[in-house]
Amino acid sequence: MSDATQKYSISMPRAIAEAARARSGPSGLSAYVTAAVARQIERDNLNELIAAAEAEIGPISQEEIQAKGDILLGVRREQTIPTDSQHPSQHGDPAESDRNAA
Repeated sequence: MSDATQKYSISMPRAIAEAARARSGPSGLSAYVTAAVARQIERDNLNELIAAAEAEIGPISQEEIQAKGDILLGVRREQTIPTDSQHPSQHGDPAESDRNAA
């Protein structure tokens, strides 16, 4: 983060603090907590946006939510499946065969 930092004192249940410290890794507890708070702010902003949209156009049906979710899952699957152009060595790339033969 490029923003100036400031030190804060917060209170949280011991079990949560210990779990966060155990998972924080080399970046440290402050970075872990900062990322968690940033994600929560993003969720809060999204919920506010959804509420404003629903106030303007009405609530979104479960069917509409499911349809959009299906689209997102399809896109994610496409992004994680390697194509021929991404991994030519797995699909008989002649240059790769030449290198392996040498």
